Amino acid sequence: MVTTMVAFIVNTYFTLALEWPVIFSIFDDKIKLDFFDYFKIFVEIMIYLISVFSVLYYAYKYRNKSIRKDALLLNKMVNYFIRSCFWAVVFVGLADVIISFLRVEDLLVSVVGQELATELGRSKFRGPYVHIPLAFLGFIVGYFVKHIGFTWLAFLVVIAELIIVITRFVFSYEQAFQGDIVRFWYAALFLFASAYTLFEDGHVRVDVLYSRFTTKTKGIVNSYGSVFLGMSLCWCILLLGMWEKTNVIVNPMLSYESAQSGFGMYTKYWLASFLAIFAITMMIQFSSYLFESFADFKKEDGKRELNENLPH
Repeated sequence: MVTTMVAFIVNTYFTLALEWPVIFSIFDDKIKLDFFDYFKIFVEIMIYLISVFSVLYYAYKYRNKSIRKDALLLNKMVNYFIRSCFWAVVFVGLADVIISFLRVEDLLVSVVGQELATELGRSKFRGPYVHIPLAFLGFIVGYFVKHIGFTWLAFLVVIAELIIVITRFVFSYEQAFQGDIVRFWYAALFLFASAYTLFEDGHVRVDVLYSRFTTKTKGIVNSYGSVFLGMSLCWCILLLGMWEKTNVIVNPMLSYESAQSGFGMYTKYWLASFLAIFAITMMIQFSSYLFESFADFKKEDGKRELNENLPH
């Protein structure tokens, strides 16, 4: 599931962003393909084959490895991805707020010059030349900073909302970018934290039977639920959002879509990417949850103690 998902995302980037021919075009007689097109299709097919056979090789090589260790390995992967995305949205949010504030107050030209100020007013410039480098910086910081800062992200949301209240009712000052940064961080907080909450079994369970099940029965229920309810949901989000250029996730990202207000933040396309990040992180975490549930079913030693104080 995880490696095939990665292959799908890479293949989507090739076909939609780089405009490579889709794999199924080899079966369409109406589409004329040259040698390079066939080569690109071969590369796409190899990506999927590698995603499948690499897992088979890993499973064979480490066949005596504990299932719970595999679950923790997947959890470490998703934790790194989440905390890197956390730092990315913090850096991007702060940078975009500063740029938007300077633009709305006509200070940007005096700071960076007329030419660069004009370019920063275009989303297709600000996205690849400001946001993307800061996102990469977030992944570098996420590698060295090992904890996940959801508490700090929630604190930033509160601070941003507090500033809006003070500037609106005390100084009668309000701009579009102030509301944008609250929505930007608020969306990231909830969509990024879902996978971590699943790891801690902190999502609300509305049931009358589950709490009375044995550990083995809970393992069966969670295993089937992870596959048929969890992973299927993630695939629905990815397929419906990233299959074509006009889909809800891909379209805003390819066009670096921004808010209607010219002086707001240019991060609307990030909100679409949050849906993809949610699906990716939950897919990995559901795979980890599946392993751990199957280990419970087999009554494997080393069951992880859950955080009983995690708020529901």
